[in-house]
Amino acid sequence: MHGEAKGDTFAFAKYLIKKATPEEIKLWEYLKQRPEGYKFRRQHPFNNYILDFYCHRAKLSIEIDGSIHVFKKQYDKDRTAIINEYGISEIRFSNEEINTNFSKVTETIMATIMAITKNHSL
Repeated sequence: MHGEAKGDTFAFAKYLIKKATPEEIKLWEYLKQRPEGYKFRRQHPFNNYILDFYCHRAKLSIEIDGSIHVFKKQYDKDRTAIINEYGISEIRFSNEEINTNFSKVTETIMATIMAITKNHSL
């Protein structure tokens, strides 16, 4: 479940929870209600990374990209590839999407979960 995450990754995850961005807090307020019964964890240590939000049942990582991600495109691409190797899907949203079209974000999350779980049940 943690993809061989090390102790320092867990410590950094705790720090990130305390330093959550407004967009992370907004999405967490939605996800912690367990939409359609799906439980999410926030700042979930996995391998050498920390997933912003993770649903183990759907094997889905949700990432919120702030402005720094403009400069981290290759890092994000490599990170996603590693996460995908473990059978985890990933969707990304920008801070702007969270702030300007939150209903679309939540619809996309639920549509993705439904597509993933439908494929797993086949």
